[in-house]
Amino acid sequence: MLNVQSLPTRELDPSSPTVDKKPETYTYMRIHLVNPSDISFGIGVITPRWLYVLAAATPREYGDPVITDETLELIQPELIQPGDIVGIGIHTGNALRGMEVGRLARERGAWVVYGGIHATLYPDEARDLGGAHVVVKGDGDIIWSKVLFDLTHGIVQETYDGGRISGEQFLPARWDLAPRNRYMWASVQTVRGCPKHCSFCSVWRTDGQKPRQRASDIVISEIVQLRRLGFRFIALADDNFYPVTLTDIRLAEKQGNVHRVAELQGIRAERFELMDKLAQLPSDMVFYTQITMEAGEDTDFLDAMRQARIKGALVGVESVTAEGLKAVFKEFNSAGDDLATRLRTFKDHGVHVLGSFIFGLSSDRADTFAATAALAKQANLTFAQFVMMTPFPGTVDFDRWEKSMEGNVPQVAGIPITRYWLIPAEVRPKMFTPHQTMSMDEIRERTQGVWDTFYTLKEVWKRSSCVPTLRGRLAFVFISRLYRQMYANTGISTDSARRQKATRVARWLAVPCRKLFSAKPMPELKMPEFVAPAAVRTAELTSITY
Repeated sequence: MLNVQSLPTRELDPSSPTVDKKPETYTYMRIHLVNPSDISFGIGVITPRWLYVLAAATPREYGDPVITDETLELIQPELIQPGDIVGIGIHTGNALRGMEVGRLARERGAWVVYGGIHATLYPDEARDLGGAHVVVKGDGDIIWSKVLFDLTHGIVQETYDGGRISGEQFLPARWDLAPRNRYMWASVQTVRGCPKHCSFCSVWRTDGQKPRQRASDIVISEIVQLRRLGFRFIALADDNFYPVTLTDIRLAEKQGNVHRVAELQGIRAERFELMDKLAQLPSDMVFYTQITMEAGEDTDFLDAMRQARIKGALVGVESVTAEGLKAVFKEFNSAGDDLATRLRTFKDHGVHVLGSFIFGLSSDRADTFAATAALAKQANLTFAQFVMMTPFPGTVDFDRWEKSMEGNVPQVAGIPITRYWLIPAEVRPKMFTPHQTMSMDEIRERTQGVWDTFYTLKEVWKRSSCVPTLRGRLAFVFISRLYRQMYANTGISTDSARRQKATRVARWLAVPCRKLFSAKPMPELKMPEFVAPAAVRTAELTSITY
């Protein structure tokens, strides 16, 4: 097992003054929740929801947790005292920084607890390299309070499994603890899990393929709280906002599976019920979500999104060719001219698309990059992102890649490439899977070129015509520029000077962009009285004809 340094050990001692039998008697022990990042922009685009959900899961007898989002600013070590409990959430991208924070907290005498998708997949890594006393796997909403209770009573376990909780158990976040002037968008989750099985995605393995939906009234209540605080732009941070497709229902009907048809129609009806209620919130509110391209054939759903002011959606396009889609198990997507038509359908129905493309697939060739840039323009995409193929842990792609490397794993800085997230950022490669016809540098340079082409000032200004006012068009330009700086230059460039410059520019752009998203708080806002009863809406939806 890899060890980047010798970690201090500290065992629980029930007689210690920091492990009192009665948590409510603590006068100096504090709970810290940390979202690690090695790049701080000063302003965050979207609130990291899990921080504020775990804050809500923290029993009141422990006091309000100290929340540190390092995308805003780095942690202040002096705030961590012996006996404190430090919860750190990590995914692959921030795992190395997260383990650095964990070692720092343990050295200061705090109890260190890890959660998140990466800790779920690699619990031993969090213990051996991150100084973890405890690792929490799965959902943390319910299990977090037990972890705190056990830690403060001297009966702690090394591993806790939060499992996959039901939608009714999802906790609303403690948004009162979020700094209002530091985030552009807030985030609310309405459903976890995704029924698809894309090879590059781990969601269907970690969160499951069965959608777990929250009741619409609970979601609306949380959104109302956010609008009271002054947030009017809300990301519906779902794995897939469109969990049931028309094709799913048709197939169940063809199979004569009456129970499955009713189940799918019920899930679909709940989506429409939620959108009905979103439409009755203050008219200045704007929502954004993540969805599969199949929604493009469901114009009733797109129209409901428009009425609900869900004005944008990230759509995973991935590849413009049928061969590329087959490679990533996403053959349900369209390709070629049909792809452009399907994507334009979203915008025709009032939903702007942020198209996401992957470069470096086995089917890609040198001309794929120009073809992708042309397709993005032909499809009239409002925004686009172009990422390089990365085998993320927990995915089919990672399993295949790791298996292919058996017996011949190259190392960088003494670390196997199959544990690339542990390689220091300044020497970490930007791609890890070799390509048959192109070098990694060529793929990186061509990817950067597509970003540069799509986000020229001329092209951005053309796309800004989707906004009706001059002020709005200027805001569109600022946001496009910020998006490019944060997700292209800081993520693709191997030149440290260019990365540092991009970060400085992003920090500068973030300030005016945040002001563009700000709104006057509405502390007196009440829950709306909904005009469309759910039972009526459900009856309408179950009579759909295809």
